Amino acid sequence: MDEAPGTAAARGHGSRGGPRVAFRERLWPAAWVWLSGVVVAATLGVVFVPATSLLVAAVAGVLALAGVAALLAWWSPVVRVVEPAPGTGWWLQAGDARIPLAALGAPEPLDAAAMRRALGPGLDARSHRLIRGWVATGVRVEVTDPRDPVPYWLLSSRRPARLSAALTAPTADG
Repeated sequence: MDEAPGTAAARGHGSRGGPRVAFRERLWPAAWVWLSGVVVAATLGVVFVPATSLLVAAVAGVLALAGVAALLAWWSPVVRVVEPAPGTGWWLQAGDARIPLAALGAPEPLDAAAMRRALGPGLDARSHRLIRGWVATGVRVEVTDPRDPVPYWLLSSRRPARLSAALTAPTADG
C-alpha cells in the first residue's frame, strides 16, 4: 500500500539512515483484474467437481486463487523516486530499472488520452516502458544523457502529477 505523505515510512527516515523516498507507488491491478482472477480460480475449482470430490475441487479452487493472487502481486511493480543513501543523489526506480535524476529532463504528466497517444502513434521503440494496462495515466520523462540510447521513459502511474513533482524537486517528505 502507498504510504501517506509525512509519515516516517514515506520519508524513509529510519534510525539507521536508510534510503529517503520522495515518491512511491505500487501499480496494483484494478478491481476488475482481481475479480477476473477470482472467476478464473472458481472456474478451475468447478472443473474438478465431476471428476473428484467437492473437497478436492475446493482445494483446487483455493490453490488457484492463491496462485492468481501471487501472480498479480508479482506483476505489480513499484515506481519510486529515492535517494538510496545520503549524498548519493536521487534516482528514479521503475520495477528493476533505475536511472539517476541527473540524467533526466523535465517530466510530463499524461492523462488517459495523452497516455494512449504516447503508447500508440507517439511511441518510440527505443524508449524504456513500465506500463500496466489497468493504469490509464502516466508520466513521460526525457533522458538527457547523450550516452544513453534510450530517448525517454514512459511509466504508468495513478498519480502522474505527484510523480512529476517528485522527479522535478524530490524531497524526503513526498
